Amino acid sequence: MMPPLLLSLITALAVASPVGANPASAPDANSWEIGPIIRGRNYSVGMPLHPAPSPGGWSFDFPVGSAGAGHVHYVTFRPASMAGKSRIVVRYRIDAERGTRFVPQANPDSPALVSLYFQRRGDSWSAKGRYNFYRWYAPLATARPLSTGVQEISIALDDPDWVSVMGPNAGKARAEMRAALADPDRVGLVFGSEEGRGHGVFATQPARFTLLSFQIL
Repeated sequence: MMPPLLLSLITALAVASPVGANPASAPDANSWEIGPIIRGRNYSVGMPLHPAPSPGGWSFDFPVGSAGAGHVHYVTFRPASMAGKSRIVVRYRIDAERGTRFVPQANPDSPALVSLYFQRRGDSWSAKGRYNFYRWYAPLATARPLSTGVQEISIALDDPDWVSVMGPNAGKARAEMRAALADPDRVGLVFGSEEGRGHGVFATQPARFTLLSFQIL
């Protein structure tokens, strides 16, 4: 449960940083899924299936303590075709108690990151053959270390440094990238590290992630 002091801080920040109505490109909180769910197994251990509604967007609390207490991996929704779209712009806020560390559960000695990703419909999650080009992760330079405050990620969808599961990057697989953009199954945020973008993160003390806006332009 979030301590009263932290809840007061979150409320004050929400009042000080109004974000208006929900962005047109992002659905409501119940349409976002905390996962991924692969063959019936949800890899975001200890997390609810959906984030909670909040002013202008949604929020979730990071699992606290250790990897055994849980970890958040992917937070995504089902978009329409992104063919012809040019950019994704995301704003979010992290609130946490002083001294809180964010830890990648698979690579605990690495910095914890949040970054963007999208996934083509029909992925087998095997990363083999054509399925290597079904999941695309934003250029590493656009990933953000998890830290308190308001942050923004803005990334062009034609950036050649989007990378497929096992490589290569979009600059060397333009047709495969375009096919994924035309028929997406999921788009959203992944939590992990440089070595494993969506391999999960937990916090050492109570901490909350709040989405302020998510736009596909």
